[in-house]
Amino acid sequence: MSLTTLIKSIQDIMRKDVGVDGDAQRISQMVWLIFLKIFDDKEQEWQLTVPNYKSPLPSRFRWSSWAKDAEGITGEELIDFVNNDLFPALKKLATAAGVSPHGKVVGSVFEDAYNYMKSGTLLRQVINTIEEDVDFNKSGDRHLFKDIYEKILADLQSAGNAGEYYTPRAVTQFIVDMIDPKLGESILDPACGTAGFLTCAIEHLSQQVKTNDDRQRLQEAIHGVEKKPLPHMLAMTNVMLHGIDVPTNIRHDNTLSRPLKDYSPKDRVDIIITNPPFGGTEEDGIESFFPRKYQTRETADLFMALIMHLLKHDTGRAAVVLPDGFLFGEGVKTTLKRELLEEFNLHTIVRLPKGVFAPYTSIATNILFFEKGGPTKDVWFFEHPYPEGYKSYSRSKPLTIGEFDLEKAGWGGAERKGRKVTEYAWKVS
Repeated sequence: MSLTTLIKSIQDIMRKDVGVDGDAQRISQMVWLIFLKIFDDKEQEWQLTVPNYKSPLPSRFRWSSWAKDAEGITGEELIDFVNNDLFPALKKLATAAGVSPHGKVVGSVFEDAYNYMKSGTLLRQVINTIEEDVDFNKSGDRHLFKDIYEKILADLQSAGNAGEYYTPRAVTQFIVDMIDPKLGESILDPACGTAGFLTCAIEHLSQQVKTNDDRQRLQEAIHGVEKKPLPHMLAMTNVMLHGIDVPTNIRHDNTLSRPLKDYSPKDRVDIIITNPPFGGTEEDGIESFFPRKYQTRETADLFMALIMHLLKHDTGRAAVVLPDGFLFGEGVKTTLKRELLEEFNLHTIVRLPKGVFAPYTSIATNILFFEKGGPTKDVWFFEHPYPEGYKSYSRSKPLTIGEFDLEKAGWGGAERKGRKVTEYAWKVS
């Protein structure tokens, strides 16, 4: 069964259910089911590979006990089991004492998950479709899972409410290529959405993994925080699909709701790569966690203050996607820009054309590349042109990674040496 058919057949079954309303609910329903299936397949593997592995789930809550058998419980009995037994038990894992890291992962996925389906018969049909068509332990299907994921994300995008947590793959890939993380460096995305930046970083670092210790270092290096339940659930599953078995460092939280002064030097990281939400305002009181000079309710500005604070001295580097409004705005933005130029080396700004984030926003955006341990002497601007014949990007003609060869060719390697002024590149002191 092709991927599109699989997702479509699951969606079609759900459409008949009176409880599920709209794409976002269908997707979130599909995601927790797929997550449990992946977790179960993973557990079969851990029992062979992890010494003394013990499942954090009581056996009756494991997918293989209640879901795997196509003739298993269904109808009222299934809905009753899912709502009154399964969900309460899994949610408890988030906060209960003595839960293993594997259990914490399940708990944090289910903390805000919800079963929207009202018909146990339809739910059984969905489960059987997932069970029949996907086996995570077949390496070919493992790849299929990533594709299912991409497809779910694309559906979310076209549902029109994913703009806030989806960065085009070409942008995340370009940023990770230029930042070039090394194994042993800590990497953070403080507004990680569905973990697009982090999975790109994992793929980049995987090529440096030679031993089990290396794999452990990779696990420990990746940190993300996401405040909304659905993207957080997608992020957890996404990094698991990319080989981070126990993604306890992907937290469900609002990064901004912790006082800046509470971060100690050990919270600082080597690399921050992110596309913070912009244009939004934070709830009342969030700004009080920040020193007076940064107090604003504009989300992107608060994230910028946090990012500057969290980079390690002298070694920290970052790439952040920000709107034009940040470059040219006043007020708190002026304070942030002054500090950015005095205490950081803001060496490169890549100006992306309008439409990169279409259809959610046509705002012009920029990628700011900077390093801590300042000051800035020169800023290089790279203007990213549209490909020949394009007036904008669209869903059928998105930005591609190949287009960034232009910036890569003029970058000047890791040392950024020998950059030349061209019609698309210029230097400002």
